[in-house]
Amino acid sequence: MRSLDVPAPESAPALKAIGLPDAVARPDERDLAAHLARNRYGRFTLTEAIRPGWQLDVVPQAGYRYDAYVDPSTGARLPALVAAVSSEELFETFMELLEPLGDTCDVVIESSHESEAGVVESTREGIERLVLESLLWDFEDVLLHDGCSGIAVMHPELSLEVMLDEHKLLVVYAQSRQPFERILKGRGLVRDDRLRFISQGEHMHTSSTRHARRFQELATRLGT
Repeated sequence: MRSLDVPAPESAPALKAIGLPDAVARPDERDLAAHLARNRYGRFTLTEAIRPGWQLDVVPQAGYRYDAYVDPSTGARLPALVAAVSSEELFETFMELLEPLGDTCDVVIESSHESEAGVVESTREGIERLVLESLLWDFEDVLLHDGCSGIAVMHPELSLEVMLDEHKLLVVYAQSRQPFERILKGRGLVRDDRLRFISQGEHMHTSSTRHARRFQELATRLGT
């Protein structure tokens, strides 16, 4: 999986805070529990995988922006789109973004359930896209609601990649953004290149032993 200039997914136990301020600014247990229970901001609904930090320096909202991946060794730039989609439409949007990848794909799934091991990736090459989509629907629960899991689906030859990362952001890498941008616009998303995402501020990932077990089931079914 490639990484943009926004913070990369963090390793996380059941609940891990990223970028929390010092103890003076921390809420008490009751207020924190209420904050973690909140999943809706305006018309935007979060999955269970991620929560903004107590300070709400980034308020979750739907939209997308242009970005780019820069190869650290060559300096080559690959255009990208990054999108935040409300929970009720997130998985369907991810699936729709896979269509421009063609009939056969490569897949990488990543896990940070074991924090000491860091991020662990597993790869499956050459799977039919329709077969993959059918399988992923069976694991919608873990892909949406586990803050320690991510997936990237790639064209086997071209620089085309669609990612649903640990922050439950959609990231597309493609020389031509237009086919993917049409899908996002068709979903009612508006481009805003000043848009900030939940990964760019204080935030918390959540997971569970059930999600870790389901992720292993996904890896087994994929044959990674």
